[in-house]
This record gives sequence, structure tokens and C-alpha cells, in this order.
Amino acid sequence: MITHLTKEIIFPNVHQADSKGLLAVGGDLSVERLILAYKRGVFPWFEKGQPILWWSPDPRFVLFPEKLKVSKSMKQVLKNKDFLVTINQDFKSVITECAKAKREGQHGTWITSSMIDAYIKLHDQGYVKSVEVWQKEKLVAGLYGVDLNNGVFCGESMFTNVSNASKAGFISFIQNTNYKLIDCQVYTNHLSSLGAEEISRVAFLKYL
Repeated sequence: MITHLTKEIIFPNVHQADSKGLLAVGGDLSVERLILAYKRGVFPWFEKGQPILWWSPDPRFVLFPEKLKVSKSMKQVLKNKDFLVTINQDFKSVITECAKAKREGQHGTWITSSMIDAYIKLHDQGYVKSVEVWQKEKLVAGLYGVDLNNGVFCGESMFTNVSNASKAGFISFIQNTNYKLIDCQVYTNHLSSLGAEEISRVAFLKYL
């Protein structure tokens, strides 16, 4: 049974989520609620016009940094230093570009204006990181996610306007940080090609 949230900042047990991972509806996108959500293995994902939907899928799609797959062609791209990768240099531009990105099977963006505002607040308080990828001083790709200082980086979204740019940013970020787990939330072919895999929700929660 899906829980309808009130003003009280709580979440039901994640094992109450339905078969698709939907756990709860409603509530708000306050910093306090979002932090609690990520600590519990829950994240918001909804489209414009929908109520706030909270998810905790089983299985969970994750990447163990030591299992990162880097192709020969990408190794050459990184070696050539075609891109400059930075962290937390232009978060607002990254999340705005992610919102604009067209994605297969989606008619609109789930990164609504309310989501952008909420994650800017999280970023300002140090809970969200952005990765920027630059080419000739122009922002060409990026990604962002939640970091609660527990060794897990909860990836939220990425965009790219240039071939291989987002991969370069993602790979560089992972290779130069010390996370024990990257949360990719739900399966994508793109991240699967980089070594991401599915684990049970129970296994994922142990990392949190």
C-alpha cells in the first residue's frame, strides 16, 4: 500500500514499496526531507503535473568503483586530455542542462523547477556535488548527485552535448574520489556499459 505523506518528515519502511519501487506520494522537497530520504535509500522522481513520487526500487542499480569499465577508446580520450573536468564549479548550469536533456522514452523532464530549487539548496549546504566537463572553456557535459559523507554517491542525472564528454566526466570523477559505491538508481544501457550492475535493495541499504 502506497503511503501518502503529510507535513511530518518521515518515510515508511522501504520494504513497503510496490513491485516497481514506488514507496510514497506527497510531502515536500525540503532539505530535511530529502536528506532523510537519501539516508533511507529513497529518492524523488516525478514529472511536471504529478505529485511528488518517492521511490526505493528492488533491485537497485549501482556501480562499484573497482568494477568501472573503461574502453580502450575512452582511455585514449582521457590520455589526450580532450576535456577539463571540475567539481562544484557551476552546479546551477549542470542541473539546468540536465533538465533540458532529451531522454529516450520520456516526453518531458522530471527535473522540474521545484526540483532544481530544492537541489540548489542541498548543494548550497554541501549535500550535492556537480561534475563539470569543459572543452575550450565551454561547458559541454556534466552530472550531479547527492553525497551524505557515508561513502556512497547517489547519482541523479547527467547530460552531454559532445560525444564522450559525459563519460569522460563520470570516469574521471570516479577514478579521483574514494567512494565505496555509486548509486545509479535504475538500469540504463549507458551505465551498464561502464560496469554498473543490479544488487538487492537489502544489500544496497547495508552500504548506507
